[in-house]
Amino acid sequence: MAQKLNICVIGGTGFVGHSLLAALTNEGHRIRVLTRRRERHRDLLVLPTLNLIQGDVHELAFLRNQFQRMDAVIYLSGILNQSRKRKRNFRDVHLELPRKIMEAISQTSVQRYLHMSALGASEKGPSEYLRTKGEAEDLVHGMAETIGCAVTSFRPSVIFGPNDSFTNRFAALLRSIPFALPLACPESRFQPVFVDDVTACFVSALTDHSCYGQRYDLCGPNSYTLYEIVDYINNVIGTNKHIIPLADWQARVQAAVFEWLPGKIFTRDNYRSLQLPSVCSGTFPEVFNITPRSMEQIVPNYLLPHRDHLDKIRELAGR
Repeated sequence: MAQKLNICVIGGTGFVGHSLLAALTNEGHRIRVLTRRRERHRDLLVLPTLNLIQGDVHELAFLRNQFQRMDAVIYLSGILNQSRKRKRNFRDVHLELPRKIMEAISQTSVQRYLHMSALGASEKGPSEYLRTKGEAEDLVHGMAETIGCAVTSFRPSVIFGPNDSFTNRFAALLRSIPFALPLACPESRFQPVFVDDVTACFVSALTDHSCYGQRYDLCGPNSYTLYEIVDYINNVIGTNKHIIPLADWQARVQAAVFEWLPGKIFTRDNYRSLQLPSVCSGTFPEVFNITPRSMEQIVPNYLLPHRDHLDKIRELAGR
């Protein structure tokens, strides 16, 4: 019988977290999820072995207390854009929080730590997002050797799936604009990976000693330009909007303007991140025994859930 673990998850209330928590509870693990606002995430309480704890994850004492009697800790927190709000900047969320997590681990009996990073993360990255992700990745692996905790980090390309903020955001934009979508950085390249494939790697790595100390790049089977992705979404949902590729100078102007608008759908830091291709140099890690699924296999099932029904109506109407 597989070992059942006590696992504390930070950042578990987000898009990736929902997939991971379902997978962990399916395995029978006992989960403790930390959140600032418990009432906003009560939907998670339907998971039978999950406990939702309210508190400030940036407080070392709170972390240390919640890590007591835990076998493993998983960090999923991340932001794409900074906010003027306290503790909503890249350094606090991507770097200082993992530092506090590792310090709290050093004061408890936790033996296992899984860390969500990002493809292209590096201290020399072109954007603050990638630099802070890279610094944190190096930090947790370096501290692991000192505190005696086994660390594994994951570096996915853009993650897609139901309720993501990538394919769903472009679908919403395409549905809302009247005529055309001006697209910044159309030649930026991605190798999107399905959320359930990413979380399956986390679950597998928990108890696999061969994963200790490793850093894994995670990508789907195909790479695309951003233009190709948006055009594909355009076709799937049937909006048929005109997509206008912007020149580089236009993209920089758009980023400078949009980062001051509510929602920050595109910022100068996003622009800088897009200058680095988010593609893997090799195949999906063999250790996980996963054949990654493509956007074409998954995306139509959630962007247009009634596609088959609509196709049947069109077929009958054409007779």
